[in-house]
Amino acid sequence: MNILKFITAGSVDDGKSTLIGRLLYDTNSILDDQLEAIKKANRKNNDGTVDLAILTDGLKAEREQGITIDVAYKYFQTEKRKFIIADAPGHIQYTRNMVTGASNSELIIILIDARKGVIEQTKRHSFLAQLLSLKKVLVCVNKMDMVDYEQAVYENIKTDYLALADRLGLENVDFLPVSALKGDNIVSPSENMSWYNGDSLLAYLENIELEGNKEQPWRFPVQWVVRPQTDELHDYRGYAGRVLGEGLTVGEEVIVLPNGAKSVVKAIELAGAHLESAQDGQSIIVHLEDDVDISRGDFIVPASRPASTERNVEAKLCWFDSKPLDDGQVYLLQNHSHLTKIKITDVHYKYDVNSQEKLYGEEIKLNDIGKVSLKAASDLVFDTHKDFPENSRAILIDPRSNLTVAALMIEDVA
Repeated sequence: MNILKFITAGSVDDGKSTLIGRLLYDTNSILDDQLEAIKKANRKNNDGTVDLAILTDGLKAEREQGITIDVAYKYFQTEKRKFIIADAPGHIQYTRNMVTGASNSELIIILIDARKGVIEQTKRHSFLAQLLSLKKVLVCVNKMDMVDYEQAVYENIKTDYLALADRLGLENVDFLPVSALKGDNIVSPSENMSWYNGDSLLAYLENIELEGNKEQPWRFPVQWVVRPQTDELHDYRGYAGRVLGEGLTVGEEVIVLPNGAKSVVKAIELAGAHLESAQDGQSIIVHLEDDVDISRGDFIVPASRPASTERNVEAKLCWFDSKPLDDGQVYLLQNHSHLTKIKITDVHYKYDVNSQEKLYGEEIKLNDIGKVSLKAASDLVFDTHKDFPENSRAILIDPRSNLTVAALMIEDVA
């Protein structure tokens, strides 16, 4: 059963957490003890019903203030599909939290309050969706019950958002009118919006197909070299990791990067069973025909479509730390399990996330997104963000505090 990973985003009080809570509640995905706990939480809606938003509010401050601060992940499944939902905060000061949640998502649901229409946070989150190359945007016009389910309100918001999407270059955009509070168009079609003849939210999520780039090569970052060195397995040598992309098959000629050694895939092992090919996302052990020098952090890639290996690259980054970016500081860059020292050699600009303008000569601080050039102490193995997003992403670590200070996406060779 395939998995759909999606994130919800929108302005404060647009109803993101309520939407997720309603989806979980109406699909019977809430355990009895969870349901009992939210009933005892003493948070009610204006009509006296239980506030389902509390299902995603894990922090005490979130429950007390009725807002989302950190990214909350929820899991559920239907007969057709499994789902991983990231509920992201809407406040501007939590931009880094949204970037974290969106980086592993395939689809973004942007909520718009039907009473307010397209506002600054809508533009900000749409811009982030474009920066992170999310495959699909679903705009849910929420709180339709507050505007008497008027079709004209929905159509006006749709027109406004399509103009924004055109400016940002967002191409795959769908629209859905809902009321998360009342349950309209969440699991079942709404009788209050007979003018809408599309799918409910659940039907949309169950049936949406997000086609990846079929021309995209696979990558295999090595997480661990498996050498039991026991009497029974004295010759055993395997390389454990998680597959990125499709196409890894037995008999394929491969290159080990960054050292450039060549070999052929001898076997693919999964939980003791042998496979002829591996699928995207599978955690497997790969065996090669030759005893080549491979360490944790190396990459096994197809000889016909190798990744790039460079030390000087350009990247977009989102700054996570309360201390500003320091171009005189040495940071650590971690791409999958590969770790190397880097220095920021140039700060090109940062974005005004509200207006999407480029700001030159300004410091990059907490929650800022900008473009930089960097130089690494050893070869980086990567693909550019437009070609293969999953292998363009990395984090920066401050070695003095061991804190993650930024997430970055490699854009090009510097």
